[in-house]
Amino acid sequence: MTGAARNLLAGAGTLVVGLGLWLFADGVDLPVVTPAKVGVVMMCVGGAEVLLGLYRAVRASAGSG
Repeated sequence: MTGAARNLLAGAGTLVVGLGLWLFADGVDLPVVTPAKVGVVMMCVGGAEVLLGLYRAVRASAGSG
């Protein structure tokens, strides 16, 4: 598996888990963190990782041609 594909897969997974937390864990109260806010942060990190994977894929295809 290439680095670009690994970034795309991990980013998509992180984004989906973050979306799930944001949508379904809004009423959960934990002493230290709010799961909905953690979900938003995970979506941002996942989106950035997906963008990095896309950049690496485009960069690799432009360099090989």
